[in-house]
Parts: sequence; C-alpha cells; structure tokens
Amino acid sequence: MPQIKDTNILAIESSCDDTGASVMVNGKIVSNVVAGQDVHEAYGGVVPELASRAHQSQIVPVVDKALKDAGVAKRDLSAIAFTQGPGLMGSLMVGASFAKSLSYGLDIPLIAVNHLDAHVMAPFIEHKDMKFPFLSLLVSGGHTQILKTVDPQTTEVLGESKDDAAGEAFDKTAKMLGLPYPGGPVLDKLAQTGNPNAFKFPDSRVGALDFSFSGLKTAVLYFIRDRVKEEPDFVEQHLNEICASIQHTIVSYLMRKLTAAVNETGINRVAITGGVSANSGLRKAVAAKNDWEVYIPSLEYCTDNAAMIAQAAYFKFEAKDFADLSAVPYARAMR
Repeated sequence: MPQIKDTNILAIESSCDDTGASVMVNGKIVSNVVAGQDVHEAYGGVVPELASRAHQSQIVPVVDKALKDAGVAKRDLSAIAFTQGPGLMGSLMVGASFAKSLSYGLDIPLIAVNHLDAHVMAPFIEHKDMKFPFLSLLVSGGHTQILKTVDPQTTEVLGESKDDAAGEAFDKTAKMLGLPYPGGPVLDKLAQTGNPNAFKFPDSRVGALDFSFSGLKTAVLYFIRDRVKEEPDFVEQHLNEICASIQHTIVSYLMRKLTAAVNETGINRVAITGGVSANSGLRKAVAAKNDWEVYIPSLEYCTDNAAMIAQAAYFKFEAKDFADLSAVPYARAMR
C-alpha cells in the first residue's frame, strides 16, 4: 500500500516589523518562529526602510530555524505561503521574493495570503472544531473591523473604523502619557491596577457597526493638557487611573459594537483576533460573555506571526487556490 505523503506548508510573515516563519504538517502547527526588530524603539514607531533591511538579514535564519524545529527538510515541503498584504511594501517584498524563489527552486505551489484573513483564521490553530459561520472582531494597530466569515473563502465586512484603528488609539494615547514604545502593552499593564471609572472619555457615535477613534485621541490630548496646567505632576500621580480609564473606554466601545453585531446577525459564535486581542481588558470582556461561543487565540497567535499565515494557507491548499510568480504585494487592504 503506497505511503500517504504529509502536507508540509512553510509560511512566511513579513508585513511589518516582525520576521516570522512557521511550518504546518497535516493541518497542525509544529514550529513558529518570530524575530522582532529593536531598531525602531529609538524612533517611537516603525521606520519602513529599517524594517525592510532587518527582514533581509533575518529571513534566512528564521526560516532555517522554523524548518529545523519542525524536523522538516526543504525537499519535503508541499507548498510555500507568504503574506501578500496589507502591510509595509518594503517589508512585504522581502517575504514575497523569498517565498517565490523557494517555490520556483523546489517546484512546489506558491500560496499568497491576505494578512487580515490570516488573523481571522488564527483561532483554528487551537480550535480545530470551530465551525462556520462566525463573527470576528479584528483589532490591530492598522485595522478595526467586525467580520462575518461564512467559509474559508468568504468573509464579509460588517463594520470598520472610519479613521484610526483601536491599536493606534492605544499606542498614541500611551505616547501622550510618556510611555515607551510600543505603548499599547505598557498601557494595558498599568491599567490593571487602576480604577477604570476614575475619568470619563467619549467615544464616537458613527454608523451602526462602524468605529471612530480619532475623537478619543483628541479628548485625551486636551484632558492631559488641561489637567497638567492645574497640577504639573498630574500624569505621574494618576497614571494608572488614566490608563485604566482609556482602556475601559476603548474596550467598552468595542464590546458595544460587537454585541450589536451578534444581535443583528443572530450569530453568537465569536472570535477576537489581531494584536489588540492580546489586551487583557478585551480578553476578559469577551470571555465574560457566557451566552456566546467564544474563541480567543493564545497570545503568540494574536500579534503578527507566521502560524496564522500557515493556517490560512492550509485552507487555500485544500481548495487548490495557488498563486503564480506574477503575484505582487499590496500595501492596502484588498477585501
């Protein structure tokens, strides 16, 4: 009886400032390697040119480690997947070029993955029994969306931010408070020991399931300015309470919209994904919904990682949805 060959997929993620590689064997993640870039800390944000250069130096050792950790040789790979977009164009080009070269050299299929679709599929890494359809709250530094996914190939946007993303709101308000980069996780940590009702900040009343966070940033800016005039060390004296109040405002806003989506669609199977889904306040708020079937990825699958690219690629592999060498990266979301 002929031996059935394993399906070994190597996935590469390079959309922003993390170089990631992951190997999936027969639908199971067996390695997931991520290399960050400390070079951006001095600038308080990601510098695209520096990110691209760092990817160039990191991608070979990251891929080699992912293959070694998985115990899979290049010759045994079934397909190569890569993040096509959205993201920083220079960073995306590094991953795309590497994946294309490897695909061509090994003569195996190439799979192009939308970064946002990969976030949506991330819960399947740990929850193989998760069923369709389901709703997702995708929250990251660049995107805030409520999505309805009917099957692996069909996702509909029900609502999205009309300006800034939730992750940007966290990071920018953290910067106003003098917190180090990246500010969102630091704000989250400080918020855990503060009173979330100490200060009131407004949220925006945009369309039914849409979001807007630019007004919150402005409100926090003016709040700090006015309070510091009265009390110069106000921020230092009330830092935890300010952080807790900002986090409470953002999380409550997200939850109100997500709850509205559940009520509107009648779908109570809900996942949170994206970098901001690592936020402790949001995770607790979603987990507390006892009348929902909730799926929350582990922290390593919330932020940018190649395992989620591999998971999305596995669905594409099963559907024989392959790309060719003419596939080019795109900086903006294409959904």
